[in-house]
Amino acid sequence: MQIKQLASFTGVSAKTIRYYEDISLLSKAKRGDNGYRYYDDQDVSLLKFIRRCKELRIPLADIKRLVVVQSSGNDPCKQVDTIIFQQLEKIRIAQYELHQLEQNLKTLANCCKHERIKDCAILKHLRSN
Repeated sequence: MQIKQLASFTGVSAKTIRYYEDISLLSKAKRGDNGYRYYDDQDVSLLKFIRRCKELRIPLADIKRLVVVQSSGNDPCKQVDTIIFQQLEKIRIAQYELHQLEQNLKTLANCCKHERIKDCAILKHLRSN
Protein backbone atom coordinates (compact mmCIF):
# COMPACT_ATOMS: atom_id res chain seq x y z
CA MET A 1 0.00 0.00 0.00
CA GLN A 2 1.07 3.58 -0.50
CA ILE A 3 1.70 6.11 2.24
CA LYS A 4 -1.80 7.68 1.96
CA GLN A 5 -3.40 4.29 2.55
CA LEU A 6 -1.07 3.57 5.45
CA ALA A 7 -1.91 6.92 6.99
CA SER A 8 -5.62 6.18 6.60
CA PHE A 9 -5.39 2.69 8.13
CA THR A 10 -3.30 3.78 11.10
CA GLY A 11 -4.46 7.30 11.88
CA VAL A 12 -0.87 8.53 11.56
CA SER A 13 -0.23 11.35 9.08
CA ALA A 14 2.00 10.82 6.05
CA LYS A 15 4.31 13.54 7.36
CA THR A 16 4.69 11.71 10.67
CA ILE A 17 5.29 8.41 8.89
CA ARG A 18 8.13 10.01 6.93
CA TYR A 19 9.52 11.46 10.18
CA TYR A 20 9.42 8.03 11.84
CA GLU A 21 11.40 6.68 8.89
CA ASP A 22 13.92 9.52 9.21
CA ILE A 23 14.55 8.74 12.90
CA SER A 24 14.61 4.97 12.23
CA LEU A 25 11.57 4.24 14.36
CA LEU A 26 10.02 2.75 11.24
CA SER A 27 12.11 0.96 8.61
CA LYS A 28 12.63 2.78 5.35
CA ALA A 29 9.81 1.93 2.98
CA LYS A 30 10.34 -0.16 -0.09
CA ARG A 31 10.23 1.97 -3.22
CA GLY A 32 8.54 1.12 -6.47
CA ASP A 33 9.94 1.93 -9.91
CA ASN A 34 7.84 5.08 -9.78
CA GLY A 35 9.62 6.20 -6.58
CA TYR A 36 6.52 5.79 -4.39
CA ARG A 37 6.87 4.32 -0.94
CA TYR A 38 5.14 0.98 -0.40
CA TYR A 39 4.15 -0.54 2.94
CA ASP A 40 2.78 -3.87 4.14
CA ASP A 41 0.67 -5.24 7.00
CA GLN A 42 3.69 -5.36 9.31
CA ASP A 43 4.10 -1.58 8.86
CA VAL A 44 0.40 -1.10 9.67
CA SER A 45 0.80 -3.12 12.87
CA LEU A 46 3.94 -1.25 13.92
CA LEU A 47 2.41 2.17 13.28
CA LYS A 48 -0.68 1.29 15.28
CA PHE A 49 1.62 0.19 18.11
CA ILE A 50 3.57 3.46 17.91
CA ARG A 51 0.35 5.50 17.80
CA ARG A 52 -0.96 3.75 20.92
CA CYS A 53 2.33 4.40 22.73
CA LYS A 54 2.12 8.07 21.74
CA GLU A 55 -1.44 8.21 23.10
CA LEU A 56 0.06 7.06 26.42
CA ARG A 57 2.59 9.91 26.12
CA ILE A 58 5.51 7.50 26.00
CA PRO A 59 8.58 9.35 24.66
CA LEU A 60 9.90 8.36 21.23
CA ALA A 61 13.18 7.09 22.70
CA ASP A 62 11.24 4.67 24.89
CA ILE A 63 8.99 3.66 22.00
CA LYS A 64 12.14 2.78 20.04
CA ARG A 65 13.25 0.59 22.94
CA LEU A 66 9.84 -1.10 23.02
CA VAL A 67 10.00 -1.75 19.27
CA VAL A 68 13.49 -3.27 19.55
CA VAL A 69 12.75 -5.39 22.60
CA GLN A 70 9.82 -7.08 20.82
CA SER A 71 12.25 -8.93 18.59
CA SER A 72 13.66 -10.84 21.59
CA GLY A 73 10.58 -12.85 22.47
CA ASN A 74 12.05 -15.05 25.20
CA ASP A 75 13.79 -12.31 27.20
CA PRO A 76 12.21 -11.12 30.45
CA CYS A 77 9.92 -8.13 30.06
CA LYS A 78 11.60 -6.12 32.84
CA GLN A 79 12.59 -3.37 30.39
CA VAL A 80 8.98 -3.02 29.24
CA ASP A 81 7.76 -2.91 32.84
CA THR A 82 10.31 -0.22 33.69
CA ILE A 83 9.24 2.01 30.81
CA ILE A 84 5.57 1.70 31.75
CA PHE A 85 6.19 2.29 35.47
CA GLN A 86 8.32 5.35 34.69
CA GLN A 87 5.58 6.73 32.46
CA LEU A 88 2.99 6.06 35.16
CA GLU A 89 5.10 7.98 37.67
CA LYS A 90 5.41 10.92 35.25
CA ILE A 91 1.62 10.98 34.87
CA ARG A 92 1.13 10.89 38.65
CA ILE A 93 3.51 13.83 39.07
CA ALA A 94 1.71 15.75 36.32
CA GLN A 95 -1.65 15.05 37.98
CA TYR A 96 -0.34 16.31 41.32
CA GLU A 97 1.05 19.45 39.69
CA LEU A 98 -2.23 20.07 37.87
CA HIS A 99 -4.14 19.63 41.13
CA GLN A 100 -1.88 22.19 42.81
CA LEU A 101 -2.40 24.56 39.89
CA GLU A 102 -6.16 24.12 40.13
CA GLN A 103 -6.11 24.91 43.86
CA ASN A 104 -4.01 28.04 43.30
CA LEU A 105 -6.35 29.26 40.58
CA LYS A 106 -9.42 28.58 42.73
CA THR A 107 -7.87 30.62 45.53
CA LEU A 108 -7.18 33.48 43.15
CA ALA A 109 -10.63 33.28 41.59
CA ASN A 110 -12.28 33.57 44.99
CA CYS A 111 -10.06 36.25 46.51
CA CYS A 112 -11.37 39.30 44.65
CA LYS A 113 -14.70 40.86 45.54
CA HIS A 114 -13.96 44.31 44.14
CA GLU A 115 -15.36 45.72 40.97
CA ARG A 116 -12.51 48.02 40.01
CA ILE A 117 -9.12 47.10 38.63
CA LYS A 118 -7.37 49.43 41.09
CA ASP A 119 -8.73 47.32 43.97
CA CYS A 120 -8.35 43.90 42.32
CA ALA A 121 -7.02 41.41 44.88
CA ILE A 122 -6.06 38.95 42.13
CA LEU A 123 -3.72 41.45 40.47
CA LYS A 124 -2.30 42.51 43.86
CA HIS A 125 -1.63 38.88 44.71
CA LEU A 126 0.05 38.22 41.36
CA ARG A 127 2.31 41.26 41.86
CA SER A 128 3.38 40.16 45.35
CA ASN A 129 6.39 37.96 46.04
